Amino acid sequence: MRLLMIEDDARYSAAVRHHLSCRWPQAKLVVTGAAPAPEFLAQGFDAVVVGRGIECVRDLASRQGFAPLIFMSGHSEEAREALVLGAHATVSRAKIEHEKLLEAIGGAVAKQAEMRANWRTSLAGIEAQRFSGAQIRGYRCVRRLAGGAISDLFLAESEAAGALVVVKIARDQQKENKLDQSFRRFLQEYEIVERIQHPHIVRLYDLGVSDEHAYLVMEYFRAGDLRSRMRAGEIAPREALRHAMSIAHALEAIHAAGILHRDLKPGNVMRRDDGTLALIDFGLAKDAALAAEMTDHGTIFGTPHYMSPEQGHAEKIDGRSDLYSLGVILFEMLTGEKPYVADNPMAIIYQHRKAPIPRLPESLSLLQPLVEGFLAKEPRDRFASAGAAIVALEAAAARLPA
Repeated sequence: MRLLMIEDDARYSAAVRHHLSCRWPQAKLVVTGAAPAPEFLAQGFDAVVVGRGIECVRDLASRQGFAPLIFMSGHSEEAREALVLGAHATVSRAKIEHEKLLEAIGGAVAKQAEMRANWRTSLAGIEAQRFSGAQIRGYRCVRRLAGGAISDLFLAESEAAGALVVVKIARDQQKENKLDQSFRRFLQEYEIVERIQHPHIVRLYDLGVSDEHAYLVMEYFRAGDLRSRMRAGEIAPREALRHAMSIAHALEAIHAAGILHRDLKPGNVMRRDDGTLALIDFGLAKDAALAAEMTDHGTIFGTPHYMSPEQGHAEKIDGRSDLYSLGVILFEMLTGEKPYVADNPMAIIYQHRKAPIPRLPESLSLLQPLVEGFLAKEPRDRFASAGAAIVALEAAAARLPA
């Protein structure tokens, strides 16, 4: 049994957890103080306990297919209104009656089991579990997010994760009876992220093949990416340094595992609702363990605005190339501008190698040595590692005026 509780007072969630454990000691209670995203139907939960007020019940009860609601009401009028709105049951918030709460939970769980079984076998349910021609059980397709040459991205709800997720569908599984390069990179992305558990790296939930389509299920970032944060307005120096430190910590973890990201850019740095960052998109990553199988010497991968000089010229790279990309992101966060711009990609690549390192505004001159430690033309002149970059970022943050 898995229940969701929407409550921002820890006393009430603790009380419900205690009552629940008396009859169902293995039951799991997931507590959140935030209102669920509009697309969320709690299909992965057996019931939802609402303690945040009648407005929350009004919102959730209006969502067709939402899990049964148990409302902790403050007074009898609220309780009556909640039942009219469609709540399965109500209990008093002032005094939680043990047997009444457990009876309400038991009834809600039975109702959800019936609803879930009916939905899975209905035409609407079957169609809702279809993604780019692939039928993926246990996932409800919400909408298509984006598409590219290699894959399509969908927003979906996962029963197993009990959350909104992103489902990435590979376009072609096979080519001439062999796995093509794009599909091999798709599988490599899962293998890389699965073995590196880190708070600043995307969480992965599932990998599989359905109807000759491979799919990857990953964390959904409702807050968007770092690019959208840049567009939203000026980023204060301290916030920019904090974001750079988060990215550097992620790079430290992947470099320690023998992996280079090779496509670090603001669009691949995602923001969680709690303000933390996570690195995504390891489809172009270079894994030392697979280097012999996936050679690409002389091939340019990445995004020109964020490429190191050596990467832009298809030369041998190491972790300091990712650090150069981080330096470009840092410069852009501090100034609102990319360090090098031109009318075509090759001109940008040329500037990365030949143009002088750009200067920060006078008001940020304190951070110029930091930028130069990232954007040095020669790898030997940059920070030697992500760990060294973190130390430099912390020192720079300490020197900033309060």
